[in-house]
Amino acid sequence: MAARATPIILPALQLKATDSNGVTPSGNSIFLPRLSISKPSWIVRTESNVRREKIKKPDPPCVICNGSGRVDCHHCCGRGRTNFVDLEMLPKGEWPKWCRTCGGSGLGYCSRCLGTGEYRYIMGFQFMKMENDESKDPKKYEDQTKQHPRNANPEI
Repeated sequence: MAARATPIILPALQLKATDSNGVTPSGNSIFLPRLSISKPSWIVRTESNVRREKIKKPDPPCVICNGSGRVDCHHCCGRGRTNFVDLEMLPKGEWPKWCRTCGGSGLGYCSRCLGTGEYRYIMGFQFMKMENDESKDPKKYEDQTKQHPRNANPEI
């Protein structure tokens, strides 16, 4: 049967030596541990010549959120908390009760564009869109009536 070796991590001990008079040495002497492990660096390094892309607003942008796709939360009025919403800062000793609708961010998705930021027509009112399109291009409407003789006014 093979013996199983487990790694043992030894803590660094710092023993204080006493002088011949029984006095500990001054704090100027630095004791290094015999077993030292370098700590990993948590610093994130970026590559050179990498440009940060700017978020482009859609063209045309939404009329409600101006192309961002986010609006103030309706439940907490954009504060992120549900207590003392009318105050800028909480009174002393009060802890915030975070809004469950927006998760404390104070932002929600735009109801018109559904968070995309793109311009969308009002849902359910397609006849308004068709009237606007026909008024922009009257020749298109005339061409359609010429193609379908039953739509044209009969001359009697």
